[in-house]
Amino acid sequence: MKLYGHPGSTCTRKVLATLAEKGEEVEFVLVDLMGGEQKSLAHLARQPFGVVPVLEDGGFVLYESGAIVRYLDDRLPGARLVPADPRARAEMERWISVEHSYLAKPVSGILFQKVIAPMRGGRPDGAVVDEARAEAARVLDVVDAALAGRAYLAGDGFSLAEIGYLPVVESLFVAGEGELVASRENVAAWWDRVSGRPSWRRVIGKA
Repeated sequence: MKLYGHPGSTCTRKVLATLAEKGEEVEFVLVDLMGGEQKSLAHLARQPFGVVPVLEDGGFVLYESGAIVRYLDDRLPGARLVPADPRARAEMERWISVEHSYLAKPVSGILFQKVIAPMRGGRPDGAVVDEARAEAARVLDVVDAALAGRAYLAGDGFSLAEIGYLPVVESLFVAGEGELVASRENVAAWWDRVSGRPSWRRVIGKA
C-alpha cells in the first residue's frame, strides 16, 4: 500500500492513526502542501479535488479520509474500529458527523489565526478567534455531556469516532487552546485515554 499525504494534515493523520491501530506499515509519499504539489497534474490524476490523503492499494486508488479509514478497517487484520452492534455503530457515525459538521471548522479557524497566519507574517484576528472558540466550546459541551459514564464516544470501545476527533482536538493544543479540553471533566478524561494510545503517539512523533 502507498499513502500520499502530509503529516500535518488533519485528514492524513486520521488515516495514519487507523494504520497505526491496525499495526500496518505502508509507503508514505509526502505531498508538499506549502509548495502547492497537491494541485499538480500528477496529484490531480489521483485526487481530482487537489487535497490529501490518497491511498493506493495495488491498482485501487481511494481518496477521502472517511472512505479510506473504513476501507482499511475492513481490509486489514487487527481489532475492528467499527462496532458490530447497530446502535453503537450508529452512535459512531453520529459523532463522526458532529466532528465534521460542527467542530472541524471552528478548530481549523483557530489554528489558522493563531498558528498559520503568524507563520505567513500575519496577525491573528482576535474577533475571529473569539467566535470560533465559542463555537468549539458549544460542541465540546455536547461531547462532554455525552461522555458522562462512558469511556468512548460510541460506548465501551475505541472506534473510528475517536480516530476522527484525535487530530482535530490535538490542533486545539497546538493553537494554545487546550483549556477548551481541560476545563471539561469528561472530555479531559477521554482525551487522556485516547491521546495516550501508542498508535496516536506514533502519529504525532512522540512514541
